[in-house]
Amino acid sequence: MRFATVEQQGRQFVAVEVDDETIVDIDELLLLASEVVQPPRIQSMKQVISAGKPLRKQIEAALANIHNLDAELLTHDSLRWLPPVVNPGKVCCVAMNNSASNARKISAPNHPAYFLKPPSCFIGHRETIVVRPYYGSVHPEPELAVVIGKKMRDIPAVNALEYIFGYTIVNDITGNGMRAEDMFHYWAVYAKTDNPAETTRVEQHLSYAARYKGTDTFGVMGPWLVTADAVPNPDDLNVECKLGDETIAEDSTRYYNYKVAEILSFLSYFQTLKPGDIVSLGTAFKAAPGRKSIHHANLQNHAEPISITIDHLGTQESDVAIEDKALGPWRLS
Repeated sequence: MRFATVEQQGRQFVAVEVDDETIVDIDELLLLASEVVQPPRIQSMKQVISAGKPLRKQIEAALANIHNLDAELLTHDSLRWLPPVVNPGKVCCVAMNNSASNARKISAPNHPAYFLKPPSCFIGHRETIVVRPYYGSVHPEPELAVVIGKKMRDIPAVNALEYIFGYTIVNDITGNGMRAEDMFHYWAVYAKTDNPAETTRVEQHLSYAARYKGTDTFGVMGPWLVTADAVPNPDDLNVECKLGDETIAEDSTRYYNYKVAEILSFLSYFQTLKPGDIVSLGTAFKAAPGRKSIHHANLQNHAEPISITIDHLGTQESDVAIEDKALGPWRLS
C-alpha cells in the first residue's frame, strides 16, 4: 500500500492510494466501512505506523470494497502534499554510503557514519525548495529512506528488516557553500592511550552539518510512504534524479556500501529508533552516462524543477526558487 499525508482546504489528513490518479482519506474510508458507530479516528501517520498490521488489514478490506462505499475520491492535483511522516522524532542520514564515493576517501570509518537532519527542514512533494544567495552552492541528493515501524534497540542485522514499516524518497538538499564556511581546521586534544594523565594534539578538519544540511526546505520527503511488503528488495532499487529535463543521477541502491539491514542494526546500538523515525540511506549520485553529476547541479545557477524516481516508490517533484534576501543584522554591533 501507498500512504500519504496531505492537506485540503486547511485540513490535514492521512490518505491511502486507490489508483494512479486518486487517493482517499483513511479516516473517512474506515468510518464508512465500519460496523461500529464510532470507530477510532486516524489523525496522523504515526498512528497508522504504531497500529501495525491489524489496522492495515482493515484498510485493505475497506479498499477492496471501496466502490460500494460513498467515499470521496480525491485527485492528486487537488491536494497539498506534506512529508508522509510530519515531524518525525528524528531523521538519521547516512553519509558517504555510495561506492562511487570510495575513491575520494582519504580515510574513512569501517562502519556507517551518519548525521541528524532536523524535522523542521522537511517539505513535501510538489513544494518549493527555497535558496537564498548567501547560502552559497546548493545541490540535490536523491536517497532511499526507511520509515521505522516499531521500537528498535540493539537489533542484529539478521532481524533488522522486521522493524521497517515502509520506504519513502528523501531529497537531502546540501549546501556545500555553508559546509566550507563552517569548516574548522584545528588541534583536537586527546588523552594518550599509553598514559591517560597526559594529552596529545591531533590535527583535524571538521564541519558541522546543522546549517548545510538543516536549513529550511533542505529536505524533501515523499510523496508516498510505501509499505515494506510492496518493496521486494530495498538493496536493489533503481534511482533517477533529474534537474529540469537533464538526468543528473542514474544509480541503484545496490551500490550502497552498507545494506539497509546493516545500517539499521548499527544505528540501533547507539540510538533507539522509534515508530515514525526516518533513516535516509545515502545519496545515489552516479552520473548518467555522458551527463553532468549532481555536484554540477548548483541550484543557485539552475533553479529548475527537480524530480526523483525510485523503483516501487514513485516520483517526487519539487520546484526551486531563489529568494533574493540578504543575511540579516545578526551581530549586536
